[in-house]
Amino acid sequence: MPTTSFTRKLESIASLSAEEKEAIRKLPAHVMAIKADQDIARQGDRPFRTCFIVEGVACTYKIARESRRQIVGFQFRGDAPDLQSIHLPTLDISIATLTPSVIGFIQHAHLHELCIRMPGVATALWRHCLIDAAVFREWMTSIGQRSARGRISHLLCEIYVRSRAVGLAQDTKIPFPITQLEIGDALGISAVHVNRSVQYLRRNKLIALSDGTLEILDWPGLQREGDFSDEYLNLSEYFPPK
Repeated sequence: MPTTSFTRKLESIASLSAEEKEAIRKLPAHVMAIKADQDIARQGDRPFRTCFIVEGVACTYKIARESRRQIVGFQFRGDAPDLQSIHLPTLDISIATLTPSVIGFIQHAHLHELCIRMPGVATALWRHCLIDAAVFREWMTSIGQRSARGRISHLLCEIYVRSRAVGLAQDTKIPFPITQLEIGDALGISAVHVNRSVQYLRRNKLIALSDGTLEILDWPGLQREGDFSDEYLNLSEYFPPK
């Protein structure tokens, strides 16, 4: 079922009964394959459905003056980047694919009905929104207070932990198709500065990054470099790399 990824995401952040998980899996979803660098939704839209990532990587972003893009979140398997649209009628963000992706759509009416019938599901959706807000606060702290190297290290730690929670990790490796330009758009750093920082992390054997794969070589060291703690992600189950 396409909603299995969405179920896995919610299960990683909330306690769900077998009945609740089955009800989420059975939600009617419309699924679309979307090419890379395509908008899924745009700021100002008034959606009647919520999207979630079945496969691929997406981002949420805003456009500042001179058409410059500020990425405000990376979205991976199971994430529902416009979940707030269930209650807020107008989107204040745009959502775009970064890689070829499969996107699922669930109508708000079906989610409302399930939340009324199963309050535990409503709690899980609420937690999803609250954790998204916690991630945004952490990103703001990075941009305002951490060095470029610290911002990148923190982001890599976060993406590793989030990927591991939804089953995308193989030991200390995760898929990492995000480009240095996209990292710069997220963290307010030039692509040149991103490259220098990534090379530093490589030279110091904290990470290996090649062919769209990130490998964590020194987890405690990368955590220290990024001043990273996973507490803000509020995962129900978390296993750090060995």
